[in-house]
Amino acid sequence: MRKLSKVASLVLATLSSCTLAQSLEGLVLDANGNPLANANVEIHGSNQSTVTDSAGRFLFENLKAGNTEIHIRAAGHAHLHQDVNLTDAGLSNLKFALSRSPIEVIDIVSTPLHMSSMESSIPISVLSGEALRRQQSATLGDSLEKLTGVHTNFHAKVSSTPIIRGLSGPRVLIAQNGLDVSDVSRVGPDHAVASEASTATQIEVLRGPATLFYGSGAIGGVVNIVDTRVPQSNETKGEWLLETSSVDEQQLASFNITTGLDKFAVYADGFYRKSDDYEVPVMAELDVHDHEHESEDEHGSENKDFFVENSVEESYGFTLGGSYLLNNGFIGASVEQFNREYGIPGHSHGDEEGHDHDDEHSDDEHSEEHSEEVFADMQQTRAQILGEFTFEHPIIKEINLRAGYTDYEHAEIEHGSVGTVFANETYEFRLDALHQTFKDWRGGLSFRYKKSDVEAQGSEAFTPPSSTEMLGVALLEERHFGDILLQLGARIERVTMKANDVMLPMLDADSHDEESDDDHDHEHDHGDEQEITRVFSADHEFTPVTLSVGGVWDFAKGYNLGLSVSRSERAPSASELLSFGPHIGTRTYEVGALFALSEETSEIGLTDSVIDLETASNIDLTLRKTEGDIGFILNLFYNSVDNYYYQIDTGLFADDGHDHGSDEHDGHDHSSHDHDDHDHDSDSQDDEHAGELLVFLFKTDDVILHGFEAQVAWQASSHFKASLFTDYVRARLKDGGDLPRTPPLRFGTQFSYQNESISAHLDITRYQSQDRIAEFETQTDAYTLVDASIAYDLPILNNSVTAYLKGNNLTDTEARVHTSFLKDIAPRPGRNISVGIRGYF
Repeated sequence: MRKLSKVASLVLATLSSCTLAQSLEGLVLDANGNPLANANVEIHGSNQSTVTDSAGRFLFENLKAGNTEIHIRAAGHAHLHQDVNLTDAGLSNLKFALSRSPIEVIDIVSTPLHMSSMESSIPISVLSGEALRRQQSATLGDSLEKLTGVHTNFHAKVSSTPIIRGLSGPRVLIAQNGLDVSDVSRVGPDHAVASEASTATQIEVLRGPATLFYGSGAIGGVVNIVDTRVPQSNETKGEWLLETSSVDEQQLASFNITTGLDKFAVYADGFYRKSDDYEVPVMAELDVHDHEHESEDEHGSENKDFFVENSVEESYGFTLGGSYLLNNGFIGASVEQFNREYGIPGHSHGDEEGHDHDDEHSDDEHSEEHSEEVFADMQQTRAQILGEFTFEHPIIKEINLRAGYTDYEHAEIEHGSVGTVFANETYEFRLDALHQTFKDWRGGLSFRYKKSDVEAQGSEAFTPPSSTEMLGVALLEERHFGDILLQLGARIERVTMKANDVMLPMLDADSHDEESDDDHDHEHDHGDEQEITRVFSADHEFTPVTLSVGGVWDFAKGYNLGLSVSRSERAPSASELLSFGPHIGTRTYEVGALFALSEETSEIGLTDSVIDLETASNIDLTLRKTEGDIGFILNLFYNSVDNYYYQIDTGLFADDGHDHGSDEHDGHDHSSHDHDDHDHDSDSQDDEHAGELLVFLFKTDDVILHGFEAQVAWQASSHFKASLFTDYVRARLKDGGDLPRTPPLRFGTQFSYQNESISAHLDITRYQSQDRIAEFETQTDAYTLVDASIAYDLPILNNSVTAYLKGNNLTDTEARVHTSFLKDIAPRPGRNISVGIRGYF
């Protein structure tokens, strides 16, 4: 507490304003000398920004004298960064020329040092503006999956998280304004991310372990959701949105507004979304897919609609925030309430013949059917404090502070009663201190503390309550050597994990082969009681270290080459180590790496292996063309990971702990919902195996992930642009074999047309078949998705209003996502038409 007081004293002692200059005035032009209107001009390290008028002019007043870094960006143009020496008399009649770029260049706010998507030594993608609104979905992974190198673990449209270069879960940090969202989305794919894209201003994706300012755990990358909930300006502006969709009858409404007076700024946002079961082109369950098509051919029944049962969703949230604006920065806070209730497909205990809807399916029948299904009820309260300050101190140039508190709860409801409750209470504090330029080096230190108390309570609590505490410090420095930018980074952490009630149950598992079926007694006790072999405490401490070096070489005008080499370590998560029990969302029985399976007896006991850090060595090579009518980004990556934690299908089955002897469950077979990593035949669907789950065990191996990403854009005219992209990752074990749920090769194209009032886009994306699979995993077929959208701007009362029409999967193609745990029972939605209107003021 004494250290925190010293920091606060330093901040308060240096908040006084310095000598002010009169003004900074300039003109922004394109490469042909024509004025650029609506170009964004920003004074780096301050909260001051403006846009150019119709004549390309901009004006700043009351600026500090001295060296000032100006950032200018405009749609369709490359960024311009220029240092100017601002005198006490001010500067005027400055001219800045921007070069054309067909690939949009967007500033990154994820890191304290200035960076953009075309100027970093590591690959960075940003989704913002109209593209963000066009691609936003109810879940984060689905919203980002059109970014090159990013896939989704699509969980029946009710939840999803991003997969970056084949890595996901605890290896990809999901952050909001630089702070961990602190939900339990990385514990299981059925747990939704507690953040909303419809109120975000941009979403940033940093690939690879270039995450020194976030923590060593994010060796796969960082997804940072940026919003203005803590406002940095009191300019009155806002946005609103109304949308409806056909495939699931979704209704969406959202708004955000920023305003203020004098030194104060206030912010508010809110959203509401509701959708029903979504429609699919074919029977949702793969095991009866062929049979259903035969039935249609014989009887000529082509009008039957198919739905993914229990894929309904309803969510809402609101945020209030405010800031105090200073001459050298701001300080503010916000409070958010986020609520979401959604179905978890694959767990209906009612009538399983209801996989098709007809006009006679009444609301009452639908409600009664859904009462027998499994739902998740998620609630999160999140408070954050953000502050940014610049100084004229001889050592300290800038201090950025972030603090957050999150209270998260996620209840899984079965038969109308709560079965399991997941809770996560997190405290986080981060301080970035940047120093003044020293011998041309720019950079600083980042300090971060986070404590998370996670617990699961109930009949299907597969992880014991645990507490994880992290304290870390990172250093990042960069310097220009002529045309080369050199970036150096290092981070060290202390991570402690404690759990007092780790249980080792007596697990009765069998393999379902013929011999075991003959000898195995299927009269299991499916009651709530389970024999516990041992209860013990776990206390682990880790010291992960991350090192990175990178460079960007501007070897020709409009071209640069980026190289990044890093070595990062990650401490395993509590769920990877301590899990032991049925996981209702994935229909698996999960066993953590703290336990081991005896191949001779099929019994599970404590492991003899050392619990060690996961270590990744990564190389990234990036070639970019940033100017001209044609631009491109080409990425090659190689990632070698030692002691990689992942789940394997043991081929064994265990009881789910439910009583399946009642009439209510007659005729229902849990195993008929084929898990994506196991190929069941018809014999495995017998009633004698009802209520059994596949046993998945966390283990470690040395793995290699390598691949490429590429995108090319051609600005054919001032209105028309064509883009191509492709990405691929090969994920394999060093000793032979493939990692499960690896995304397939993907490539696609986008054609765009835009004038003053109309914008239209056509996207065609091809997903190849995936036959590089792990043991017991099934392959997926190739498919092509066709999406299109058109929007028309309507100037109304000096405000911008846009009406739009979107179509997804226009060919109504059957598409099963290989990375999904539910690919065999929940394909992508069928043809969808969305109509909406949004406005800006």
